[in-house]
Amino acid sequence: MRPFSRLFSIALFLLTFLTFAQQPERKKIKITGKVVEKISKQPLEYATITLINTKNPKIIFGGITIANGEFVVDANAGMYDVKIEFISFKSTELKAQKLTEDTNLGTISLEEDATQLQAVEIRAEKTTVEIKLDKKVYNVGKDLMVKGGTVSDVLDNIPSVTVDAEGTVALRGNENVRILVDGRPSNAINITEALKLIPADAIDKVEVITNPSARYDAEGGGGILNIVLKKGKTNGLNGTFIATTGYPDNHGLSGTLNYKMDNFNLFTTQGYNYRDNPGNGLFDSEYLNADNTTKSYVYETRKNKRLGKGYNGNFGFDWFLTKDITWSNAFNYRRNNGDNVDNVYQDYLDANNVFDFSRSRISSEDSFSVNTEFTSNFLKKFKKDGHKLSIDASFSRNKDDNTASIIDTNTDDATVGFDQSFNVQNQSRDLIQSDYVLPFGKGNQLELGYRGDFSELLTDFSVVNDGLANNDFTDVIQYKEKVNALYSQFGKKFNKLSVLVGLRWEDSDIDINSLQKSTFINKKYDNFFPSAFLTYELKNNSSTSISYSRRIQRPRGRQLIPFNNISSNINIFQGNPDINPAMTDAIDLGYMKKWDKLTFSSSLYVNKTTDVFQFVRKNSGKFTSDGIPIITATPINLATEYRAGFEFTLNYSPYKWWRLNSNFNYFNIDTQGDYTYTDFLGKLVNQNFDNKTSSWFARINSKVSLPYKIDWQTNANYNGPQNNAQGRVYGNFSANLAFSKDVLKDKGTIALNVNDVFNSRKRIFDTYISGSVDSYTEMQWRERQITLSFTYRINRAKNEKEKPKKQQEDNGGEGF
Repeated sequence: MRPFSRLFSIALFLLTFLTFAQQPERKKIKITGKVVEKISKQPLEYATITLINTKNPKIIFGGITIANGEFVVDANAGMYDVKIEFISFKSTELKAQKLTEDTNLGTISLEEDATQLQAVEIRAEKTTVEIKLDKKVYNVGKDLMVKGGTVSDVLDNIPSVTVDAEGTVALRGNENVRILVDGRPSNAINITEALKLIPADAIDKVEVITNPSARYDAEGGGGILNIVLKKGKTNGLNGTFIATTGYPDNHGLSGTLNYKMDNFNLFTTQGYNYRDNPGNGLFDSEYLNADNTTKSYVYETRKNKRLGKGYNGNFGFDWFLTKDITWSNAFNYRRNNGDNVDNVYQDYLDANNVFDFSRSRISSEDSFSVNTEFTSNFLKKFKKDGHKLSIDASFSRNKDDNTASIIDTNTDDATVGFDQSFNVQNQSRDLIQSDYVLPFGKGNQLELGYRGDFSELLTDFSVVNDGLANNDFTDVIQYKEKVNALYSQFGKKFNKLSVLVGLRWEDSDIDINSLQKSTFINKKYDNFFPSAFLTYELKNNSSTSISYSRRIQRPRGRQLIPFNNISSNINIFQGNPDINPAMTDAIDLGYMKKWDKLTFSSSLYVNKTTDVFQFVRKNSGKFTSDGIPIITATPINLATEYRAGFEFTLNYSPYKWWRLNSNFNYFNIDTQGDYTYTDFLGKLVNQNFDNKTSSWFARINSKVSLPYKIDWQTNANYNGPQNNAQGRVYGNFSANLAFSKDVLKDKGTIALNVNDVFNSRKRIFDTYISGSVDSYTEMQWRERQITLSFTYRINRAKNEKEKPKKQQEDNGGEGF
């Protein structure tokens, strides 16, 4: 708003000067006064004052108010109409003022224009969607904002995206998603936990890329989510501060500040939170003999209490070397201390379901993580719109340290076992990227780029059982990954038809080394990843598109490391260091139609993935001291998966005070593959994992603007049931509720948010392994949470959005 006022003032003074230069010399006078807001009496800076000569309207003088609302206008003596204006306020006009001497017009009060304010508010609060050739960009408005929430909460409101009870993010039901922050891979070892440290208010927009083009990293068989954080661009100082409190404990303070000058933009985000995330689990297992008759029962319940104290901060600057050259640098620092107490209770029963004895395992885990990252970006714009060169670099170092002690007691509270686990992870990641965009001719654009991604993860883990090292869970795993990539793509627009074709080449060199067991695995491969997009603009605000891309999903983190935790001694997850990447071919057919109050967007999609990851459970061949078999879950490469689906999104505003958006996705999965392994008896076992299943999920979000500036938001989700080769995942319904009220003349907002109103957000599934186990499982990662927050804004309008630039400056490039 202020830059436009300044431009208007400059133009006004130039016009005044030119007009004055053409007139005979007349008596000079000064017109002074003060402009304030009618109710609060607060001064209005940059209000404009215009003097129009009643006899000769071409003679105009004018000026603007300063910080205290005062103004001084130099003019010739004469008869004038005096007009006072300010954006979003009703203008005031003083007709036929005879100004022959220096005159003070006194204090002039302006009243808010409710009509203008309502129109501005709707545009600012409502999430807008930009449809581009290779992505949808959701500019996050108040209708998707979760007051006092985190990035995970916002993602769970984005169409096509779901976040399950464990915090795992999926895109159209596919968990093989690549998550980027400001166009770069997150530097966190545990991305799920990292997303919970970034406040929701820090998000500017979310790019949903279901079928990425060649310009993007080929990682992510299910697509890419790029989370773009806010960075102020308005001159002067502005910022936002948020205080939260809640039950179970959810307390935090966060703030963003931005100070922009003509040549520099300084910014920082600082936040601290203290959270208690209680969860629970249930494992009812029937253990089977070889002939599938009942051997025994174990009923296991879990109660865990995860306390976390986290700090997340960054600071940086943009240096505008010239109007066409910008150099940006930022330093990010994140640390988290955690205390996770996991209480596991086990009741053992015989084959007749008669109680035998019970056990309890209390696991106390201390965790500490610290992550640092430095990023730098150089952007050079050339004379032609869209012609630019950008160079990005980021360097990060992370450390996660987890130590757990597990005490195993029996029915008489006698200690029967004492286990300890140690897990230290150190990760380094260096990323260099360069992108060049060249528009030429009419509607033509060429893009070229290079990307180098170099990372190393060293995991040192060990388990001690009753003072003796457990060699099965003791090792040092070194994971090194070097990926070099080149890409080129060409875009052209033929009237209503837009075409974008590209080719990406990636060379991967991966080492997975067991330093203690002296086993060394090298995986070296290079792949081509073509992509093609066609969009045609139909009549009546509608368009259709078809796209194809090839993707890769490399195993990472817990999928590779042979150890996770042993809080339960009979249900253990293990990674697989020898798992191979999965390759996906994706085709997407889309259609979008806009009406006055309704927007409909839909797509049909088909994905074929080879060497797809599948988690399998099997008898490890080891038993507890009581003879109970230990069941392990591990990922494997399982042949081929065909996934086809249909989704649609509806955005409907029946009234100015009520907005609805909904998303529905139905998909079918056909898995074809066999898994052969040698069991603990030395017997060769072949399991057929052929499986056909279908599932769906639906979401509806309602935003109602009530009187007295109160907003009421309801979000309801349902994830449908789904079969797999070893059992069935049950359907799940959950809902969130939020109320907010603007205070302090819209500079502040008080919000009450209830996450998981019915405390129903759980992952419930059955597992059946012939001759081994038949089990029923419930897992609730986070129980219902109530949060109260207060937001205060400095020199920033409520949910202020920046004016769109002619060129996109993010790493996503341009649309056509």
